Amino acid sequence: MKKGNIIYSTNKDFKNQIDCEEEYAYLDKTQYVLSICYEKKGRSGKGVTIIKDFQGNPEILDSLSKEIKTSLGIGGSVKKGEIILQGRIQEKVMKFLNSKNYKTKKVGG
Repeated sequence: MKKGNIIYSTNKDFKNQIDCEEEYAYLDKTQYVLSICYEKKGRSGKGVTIIKDFQGNPEILDSLSKEIKTSLGIGGSVKKGEIILQGRIQEKVMKFLNSKNYKTKKVGG
Protein backbone atom coordinates (compact mmCIF):
# COMPACT_ATOMS: atom_id res chain seq x y z
CA MET A 1 0.00 0.00 0.00
CA LYS A 2 1.50 3.31 -1.07
CA LYS A 3 1.19 6.22 1.34
CA GLY A 4 1.74 9.85 0.58
CA ASN A 5 3.94 12.06 2.73
CA ILE A 6 2.80 15.38 4.13
CA ILE A 7 5.23 18.09 3.13
CA TYR A 8 3.85 20.97 5.20
CA SER A 9 0.94 21.61 7.54
CA THR A 10 -0.16 24.82 9.25
CA ASN A 11 -1.82 22.83 12.03
CA LYS A 12 0.54 22.88 15.03
CA ASP A 13 -1.22 19.81 16.56
CA PHE A 14 -0.94 17.76 13.37
CA LYS A 15 0.49 14.25 13.67
CA ASN A 16 1.70 12.49 10.59
CA GLN A 17 -0.26 9.29 9.91
CA ILE A 18 2.96 7.29 9.56
CA ASP A 19 4.12 8.48 13.00
CA CYS A 20 0.77 7.46 14.52
CA GLU A 21 1.07 3.93 13.11
CA GLU A 22 4.53 3.51 14.59
CA GLU A 23 3.27 4.61 18.02
CA TYR A 24 0.55 1.95 18.07
CA ALA A 25 1.94 -1.18 19.63
CA TYR A 26 0.18 -4.48 19.11
CA LEU A 27 -0.29 -6.81 22.06
CA ASP A 28 1.65 -10.04 22.41
CA LYS A 29 -0.47 -13.20 22.02
CA THR A 30 -0.08 -14.01 25.73
CA GLN A 31 -1.68 -10.69 26.73
CA TYR A 32 -5.21 -11.29 25.44
CA VAL A 33 -7.79 -14.08 25.21
CA LEU A 34 -9.37 -15.17 21.93
CA SER A 35 -13.11 -15.90 22.05
CA ILE A 36 -14.24 -18.90 20.00
CA CYS A 37 -17.96 -18.94 19.23
CA TYR A 38 -20.43 -20.68 16.94
CA GLU A 39 -23.09 -18.77 14.99
CA LYS A 40 -25.85 -19.58 12.52
CA LYS A 41 -27.73 -16.29 12.65
CA GLY A 42 -28.01 -14.50 9.31
CA ARG A 43 -26.14 -17.18 7.38
CA SER A 44 -29.01 -19.09 5.77
CA GLY A 45 -28.82 -21.80 8.44
CA LYS A 46 -25.15 -22.56 7.80
CA GLY A 47 -23.09 -22.49 10.96
CA VAL A 48 -19.67 -20.91 11.30
CA THR A 49 -17.03 -20.82 14.01
CA ILE A 50 -15.76 -17.29 14.70
CA ILE A 51 -12.51 -16.31 16.39
CA LYS A 52 -12.95 -12.88 18.00
CA ASP A 53 -10.95 -10.41 20.09
CA PHE A 54 -7.63 -10.70 18.21
CA GLN A 55 -5.50 -7.73 19.28
CA GLY A 56 -2.26 -8.41 17.44
CA ASN A 57 -0.87 -7.31 14.11
CA PRO A 58 -3.41 -7.74 11.25
CA GLU A 59 -0.73 -9.45 9.14
CA ILE A 60 -0.36 -12.10 11.85
CA LEU A 61 -4.15 -12.53 11.85
CA ASP A 62 -4.09 -13.29 8.11
CA SER A 63 -1.26 -15.81 8.46
CA LEU A 64 -2.95 -17.43 11.49
CA SER A 65 -6.16 -17.79 9.49
CA LYS A 66 -4.27 -19.45 6.65
CA GLU A 67 -2.52 -21.84 9.07
CA ILE A 68 -5.83 -22.87 10.68
CA LYS A 69 -7.56 -23.43 7.34
CA THR A 70 -4.65 -25.47 5.98
CA SER A 71 -4.21 -27.53 9.14
CA LEU A 72 -7.91 -28.36 9.55
CA GLY A 73 -8.72 -28.57 5.83
CA ILE A 74 -11.63 -26.12 5.97
CA GLY A 75 -12.72 -22.91 4.30
CA GLY A 76 -13.03 -19.50 5.85
CA SER A 77 -12.15 -15.84 5.69
CA VAL A 78 -10.98 -12.83 7.70
CA LYS A 79 -13.45 -9.96 8.08
CA LYS A 80 -13.39 -6.99 10.45
CA GLY A 81 -10.59 -8.43 12.56
CA GLU A 82 -12.32 -11.81 13.01
CA ILE A 83 -11.54 -15.21 11.55
CA ILE A 84 -14.68 -16.90 10.21
CA LEU A 85 -14.42 -20.66 9.63
CA GLN A 86 -16.97 -23.03 8.11
CA GLY A 87 -18.63 -25.55 10.42
CA ARG A 88 -18.88 -26.27 14.14
CA ILE A 89 -15.24 -26.86 15.00
CA GLN A 90 -14.66 -24.87 18.21
CA GLU A 91 -12.82 -27.70 20.00
CA LYS A 92 -10.43 -28.31 17.10
CA VAL A 93 -9.74 -24.59 16.74
CA MET A 94 -9.12 -24.20 20.47
CA LYS A 95 -6.72 -27.15 20.46
CA PHE A 96 -4.84 -25.68 17.47
CA LEU A 97 -4.62 -22.18 18.99
CA ASN A 98 -3.52 -23.53 22.38
CA SER A 99 -0.71 -25.42 20.65
CA LYS A 100 0.39 -22.04 19.22
CA ASN A 101 0.39 -20.55 22.78
CA TYR A 102 -2.77 -18.45 22.34
CA LYS A 103 -5.18 -18.16 25.27
CA THR A 104 -8.70 -19.16 24.27
CA LYS A 105 -12.18 -19.40 25.74
CA LYS A 106 -15.32 -20.95 24.33
CA VAL A 107 -18.25 -18.52 24.15
CA GLY A 108 -21.84 -19.65 23.69
CA GLY A 109 -23.03 -23.12 22.59
